[in-house]
Amino acid sequence: MKAIMIIFNQAHTERVEYLLDRLEIRGYTLWENVQGRGSITGVPHLSTHTWPEINKSLLTVVDDDIADTVLEKVKRIDAISEEVGIRAFVWDILKTV
Repeated sequence: MKAIMIIFNQAHTERVEYLLDRLEIRGYTLWENVQGRGSITGVPHLSTHTWPEINKSLLTVVDDDIADTVLEKVKRIDAISEEVGIRAFVWDILKTV
């Protein structure tokens, strides 16, 4: 199994929800009002007057065979509007209860 964390500008909310629905990913945890800045070209998303944008973060655990598909879909969302911002990170899940 793989854990996938997707961090995205709140403007991508509908696209991310659609991705989950299309791939029949039911279980996830969502954090709203996530602040941060991209490591390469990202501008701060701090929910302030100067940097008003804000992110969301989503964590889901999926079977190994779907992880690459999720990453490809995230890459496609990013290609639509790179300046808005979305990233995905994957970890191996060794055990779960």
